Amino acid sequence: MVVEPPDRRGLRRITIHDKTVGSAWSLRELRKVLRRLGYPDDMDLDDRSRVHWRGGDSSVWPDDRGWRRRVVIALMLVGLLGSLALHAVIGWADALGALTFAQRLVGVVFLLAGAVQGIALPAVVDYWGRRQVRLSGALVLLGVLMTLATTTLLLFLWLREREFIATVLLFLALWLWSLWALRTLIREKVWRGIPHPRKFTAGVAITALLTAVSLGYSIIYQPIAAPRHFILKAEFGTPQTDVDSPYIHVPLKLYAKNAGGIPVYIVVDDYTVWGSLAEFSNSGKGMKEWKGSEEGGWWVPEAEAFETQSGGEVIASGQFQGPGSTLDPGEEFRKEKVITLPKDTKYETLDAVLQFAILRQDRGKLDDEFYYEKLSWMESEGRYYCPPDGCGEHVIYHGRVRYNANIINVTRKPRYVAAFWSPEEDPQVFISSFNFEKEKKSESIYGIYKGLDESEVVREAERYGLSSVSVNSEVSVKGLLKQAQR
Repeated sequence: MVVEPPDRRGLRRITIHDKTVGSAWSLRELRKVLRRLGYPDDMDLDDRSRVHWRGGDSSVWPDDRGWRRRVVIALMLVGLLGSLALHAVIGWADALGALTFAQRLVGVVFLLAGAVQGIALPAVVDYWGRRQVRLSGALVLLGVLMTLATTTLLLFLWLREREFIATVLLFLALWLWSLWALRTLIREKVWRGIPHPRKFTAGVAITALLTAVSLGYSIIYQPIAAPRHFILKAEFGTPQTDVDSPYIHVPLKLYAKNAGGIPVYIVVDDYTVWGSLAEFSNSGKGMKEWKGSEEGGWWVPEAEAFETQSGGEVIASGQFQGPGSTLDPGEEFRKEKVITLPKDTKYETLDAVLQFAILRQDRGKLDDEFYYEKLSWMESEGRYYCPPDGCGEHVIYHGRVRYNANIINVTRKPRYVAAFWSPEEDPQVFISSFNFEKEKKSESIYGIYKGLDESEVVREAERYGLSSVSVNSEVSVKGLLKQAQR
């Protein structure tokens, strides 16, 4: 039997009759190899007629630093496991739930990267062990490079907002770990065991380029390029009445169609019918009243010469399709209502307004909790409760919104959408980092929203594609009465 000199790692190869039978880090491992081959445990290993030692006798085992090798293995495994979990969390949501093909492709790429790091786990043990697999070093190097690229991108995205989140500590730890691991692999000259190193380098570069292009397309180009276009209608139909009835019934037909290229969420919607009051002036001074009084500081974008001091009252109001509902490309929705008016009404005109606040589905995704309404006047609603005397009465919709590229979600604080609807006020919508569940119950939600950073509200609305669309239709009440009489 010949015991070869220790290699760089302290491992000594064992041959019997010029045939390799194993290797050992220590005298104990050597005896295990021999026991497996049928040799007795008390075999004299210092008998030179049977055992030939090269590069040192039975007392020379340079792996006295074996604890360092085990520490390196442990650190490599911990880092790769953390990076695998990070890639899985980012990629899983996009691969299964992203709206566009490009975003799903990015998710699949992250999952594949996680799979490669999973394969690299046993490769770590093999490379710092007996190196029975030739590609083990290449797999470890690939896993480390993927971690370095991903954490660098995550830190770059985090620096754009610089919001403190717990996960940034994980990003930084994995980034520092990848630098240490890469330095360790360079010192080991791991590339010497890689077959066709140029092809390996080219493959890594091409994969990184495709990932960057896919990510850029899904985050930047695709959401901007997709158009939005809606067809809205609010029309009054032919009124109906009876000779003996003091009322007339005016049909109101509402219609919406998504004629654009992207699906949207209807965050909140509303239709309102106003009855307009007016006084007429023969002098034509109405053209001078559009800007109000000097003390009032208000103005209106219209004026009529022979109409002055016009006002309005809400006759009817309601929700159209409902908050949290969706409108896909080509999808349409209709609704018909009947508005009741007395024949001796004082209104001059009726004005119907249909309005939506929409959120682009190629920018964000609403959580299911948003669909459940909260009633501000009910004490049982907890933090959503606000006494009607101080806050009015509103139906509140609140839930988290997530960006469609999950790699952005993990680098920012959570964002929430809050919508307020009331039949006597215009609906309001906000996207911000404010979360009802973490605020004091005694604090008014309306006061909190008034104190929000306006720049944040504007920025988040732009980021998630939150916008409003509306249409209105106005008819003469006298004309409706004549139609009803006919």
